[in-house]
Amino acid sequence: MSSNETVISAQGLTKVFKDFWGRTKARAVDGVDFEVRRGEVFGLLGPNGSGKSTTVKMLLGLLYPTRGRISVFNHSPRHVQTKARIGYLPEESYLYRYLNSDETIDFFGSLFHIDSKERRDRAEQLIEMVGLGNARRRHVGEFSKGMQRRIGLAQALINDPDLVVLDEPTSGLDPIGCREIKDLILTLAERGKTVILSSHLLADVEDVCDRAMILYGGRVQAMGTMRELLANRDATRITAPTLSRETMERVLSLIREDTGSEEVRVDNPTQNLESLFLKIVEQARRKESETSGATSGHRVADYLRSGSQSDRADRVLDHLTRGADAPTAGQPPEVVSPTETVDHGKLAGLAKAEVVTKVDTAPKKEENLDKANEKLGGLLGD
Repeated sequence: MSSNETVISAQGLTKVFKDFWGRTKARAVDGVDFEVRRGEVFGLLGPNGSGKSTTVKMLLGLLYPTRGRISVFNHSPRHVQTKARIGYLPEESYLYRYLNSDETIDFFGSLFHIDSKERRDRAEQLIEMVGLGNARRRHVGEFSKGMQRRIGLAQALINDPDLVVLDEPTSGLDPIGCREIKDLILTLAERGKTVILSSHLLADVEDVCDRAMILYGGRVQAMGTMRELLANRDATRITAPTLSRETMERVLSLIREDTGSEEVRVDNPTQNLESLFLKIVEQARRKESETSGATSGHRVADYLRSGSQSDRADRVLDHLTRGADAPTAGQPPEVVSPTETVDHGKLAGLAKAEVVTKVDTAPKKEENLDKANEKLGGLLGD
């Protein structure tokens, strides 16, 4: 849900690192120009040393540009009120190792002068959202890399920021956690939040970003929408239902005649590995046991979801949060056939006990006893 409102603007952005003698040691960013609009998910791509982290640090006001200018919400990145509107997840989570999850979120919330009651409410929602409800009393220093990324993401969202800067947010996370983070990013964008995503995982950027900028040697090598960047102008793909052999031969013959080339490839579409993995895990969730580590399949925090312009916030992560055994809305619960639940051995035993009880309590007459034995024999024979 991007708009024309400019959130970040950079012109001629340059950062040169120098040694003790003032000699140029590295030109990390060299004349970079870009703009990011409100509600946009903007990707920063590039190999190690391409200038991504340096650009992010200048965006946050942690480094000063050597030349050029950069503005955030029409102010300098060092503007205090502007910093209060930014949430940042660094590549390495720098957390106090002897605080637990609740204390960590409460501490970061206090830095933004959020009311104590509101901090507790938000902390409760965020910890459940990132799947650390079962580990909320454990010290952060005991967390795995993936769990630290989860609590780091929670602290980055405690102030309900208008601009969220995520540096390698899915590093160390399992595939389910990665899918949840990407769904969260899309939900934030629909609320009008602006997200800067710096990642080496190209599939993550492709899934969620509206536009991306590729850096190399500190310079912009390519920038545009994902469709513009990924389009292959030298080939055409045609998707159709399964065709008969005769129809396929006619189509291929027409394509070869039109293109004058025999290099025509035909294959079947495939799902990606992430979709397959999530499907298998969803089927196996009924066997999931309790854990003191990170769990998955939690709703986005209510205060982050409020005001969404679509129903994504209501259904985000629904494929993971809904138990495999729960009936969907409007669908009657599954009815088990009586033949699947009746134990005939137990039924015969109960019948025998019932008959014996009746025999013991009936009048001791010969004819009643004969009838009872006859009835018992018939039941056991069945």
